[in-house]
Amino acid sequence: MARAAPPPPPPPSAPIDVNLRDALEERYLAYALSTIMGRALPDARDGLKPVHRRILYGMHILRLDPGTAFKKCAKIVGDVMGSFHPHGDQAIYEALVRLAQDFSSRYPLVEGQGNFGNIDGDNAAAYRYTEARMTDVARLLMEGVDEDSVDWRDNYSGDTKEPIVMPSAVPNLLANGAQGIAVGMATSVPPHNIAELCDAALYLIGHPGADAEALTQFVRGPDFPTGGIVTDDHASIVETYRTGRGGFRLRARWEKEDLGRGGWAAVVTEIPYGVQKSRLIEQIANLLNDKKLPHLADVRDESTEDVRIVLEPRSRTVEPATLMESLFRLTELETRISVNMNVLVDGVTPRVVSLGEALQQWLDHRRAVLVRRSRHRLAAIDRRLELLAGMIVVFLNLDEVIRIVREEDDPKEALKARFGLTDTQAVYVLDTRLRSLRRLEEMQLRKEQTELTAEKASIESLLESDRKQWQMIAVQIRDLKKTFGPETKLGRRRTSFAAAPEVVVADLAEALVEREPLTVVVSEKGWIRALKGQVADLSSLAFKGDDGLGISFFAETTSKILALTSDGKVFTLDASKLPGGRGQGEPIRLMADLDESAAIVAVWPHAPGTKRLIVASDANGFLVAEDELLSSTRKGRAVLNVSGAAKAALIVPAAGDHVAVIGQNRKLLVFPIAQLSEMARGKGTRLQRYKDGDISDAKVFAIADGLTWRDSAGRTFTVAMPELQEWIGNRAEAGRLPPKGFPKSNKFEG
Repeated sequence: MARAAPPPPPPPSAPIDVNLRDALEERYLAYALSTIMGRALPDARDGLKPVHRRILYGMHILRLDPGTAFKKCAKIVGDVMGSFHPHGDQAIYEALVRLAQDFSSRYPLVEGQGNFGNIDGDNAAAYRYTEARMTDVARLLMEGVDEDSVDWRDNYSGDTKEPIVMPSAVPNLLANGAQGIAVGMATSVPPHNIAELCDAALYLIGHPGADAEALTQFVRGPDFPTGGIVTDDHASIVETYRTGRGGFRLRARWEKEDLGRGGWAAVVTEIPYGVQKSRLIEQIANLLNDKKLPHLADVRDESTEDVRIVLEPRSRTVEPATLMESLFRLTELETRISVNMNVLVDGVTPRVVSLGEALQQWLDHRRAVLVRRSRHRLAAIDRRLELLAGMIVVFLNLDEVIRIVREEDDPKEALKARFGLTDTQAVYVLDTRLRSLRRLEEMQLRKEQTELTAEKASIESLLESDRKQWQMIAVQIRDLKKTFGPETKLGRRRTSFAAAPEVVVADLAEALVEREPLTVVVSEKGWIRALKGQVADLSSLAFKGDDGLGISFFAETTSKILALTSDGKVFTLDASKLPGGRGQGEPIRLMADLDESAAIVAVWPHAPGTKRLIVASDANGFLVAEDELLSSTRKGRAVLNVSGAAKAALIVPAAGDHVAVIGQNRKLLVFPIAQLSEMARGKGTRLQRYKDGDISDAKVFAIADGLTWRDSAGRTFTVAMPELQEWIGNRAEAGRLPPKGFPKSNKFEG
């Protein structure tokens, strides 16, 4: 009987002053540890969280083994909550349901009867309507749990015991994967194929410390219950398994279905893991209504037990790969499965492990279980051999034993004195019915004694040899592989591997948007619009209030428009989505998430493969490739780091071999562009030194062509290379006054 918990200490007679910060830190740390250890992170040895372990042990107590009758989930949930997991019936039932869903668990641990939800995202029926029992995989996880194979602890009420970890004859952590969010950390382990894990474990036994490159010869990658295609290359998969962090790009499986007379449709038969089918179809339908899928005419869900999503093209001439590539980029037909193998190592320490470390944790646990079960069996054999020795003595002296039992006042002590029996042997003889004593056969007793003695010697030999222990584990793993081999229905690999098409079309944006010329107009206050065609005369354009023309340039509907703000961020706009030229446009602030204090510095069309010079007001700057400036979100990309009063001042094309810089102090400096560094993000280096004031303008040019500028009247002036010698110096120098005729605005485009 469990010992009652001691009563809580009485409250202090007087208040105790406690520092609020210390109290909060102590309580938050306690909460974080309880979440990490008792809820969110799985144990690396059996791959289970406490709620899953308690559900399985509760079903074990109820004898819900494979092949037995189902029991109501309400009974299971009630027993688990009442004895082991006092965290609410819905939390327990949701965990139980997930263990039974074949689209959530690669190897379900629970066999359900009734409505356990579906891949469309529909919830399971209430637990009073559903029934469950364990699967063969769950039975293997718990094999030997009653044979002193694992440690136990008191349950929350102290009236019974629960296992700290399961014996786990299956590498469940990697086989079924795990997801969880703790305090300050999370875990995401994808599911894998058991047969491949067995091969890798056998290799690891023979080659301790094998690296990820060697193990991926056996574990090719994850194996999701819903199938799909992993498109990552081998090198990235190896790196993910080596570090325990990364991700996999998973695509839906589809095929082209010929409809006759030149017609066709794309049929999706497998969708990515974790994606709800109904939500996916709704997403495609919304994009179709918003005219963001110009190649798609219709989407239909013809699924029954298997997934079947039919995608009809708008035209027979559309390439199937082009249609699917647009859907992969815009919908959840392609997802990224993150990997963060953060687990409880040895059930205690949260740590990110590699593939090899995860397998080694399971192998070491299997060895510990083997040793403990062997010792448990050895103790049982010793007890039985002791009893058999006593029974053989009884058989040889049966009449005398019967006489002692009948006539002696204390038969137990008499038996011990007459035949030299131990206390245990004497009690066993007295507890045995007379009818059973008369049926004893010496041959049977001797045979059992011989067999147990041989088994005892074998176990003792096993416990004394590490090599024999690993050989026994290897035999168990080979048997496991036979049970879940690739030829079995459950063990057959479902997820395949294929490289994504490198280039389906030259530019998918061009395939989705009709290419037409545009004239982009940006006002002085940051309002933007796009006029159809290339309009040179913009004098008739109207602007709001005291606003006026700021920047204009030619582009196309497929162009990307880049905008630099004063806080050093660059935002990307689609030219095809800009407001038309009939109105006065819209503020760029509505199209991107600009900070309130940030101002528009420059707007220009993206030119792939080119470079730009970006400079802050304090004359710090660097070269950056235009392709590095692109971003796919409204938040833009932070490029130039500015601090204090400095702000992003200008960004100009970097086509040439020299840089001309002029400051507000009207000093001009020319230096080789090779003295500047090229970066994707940073503060850069100083272009020109000032005693006071900031930079006014900068220009990159070819020294052989001379330095040119344009005045306010539109006239162009050029200073040839020989005449520029007195301004040519090194980066970060002060410079000299510019040549005569240079614009008073201190701008090269005066």
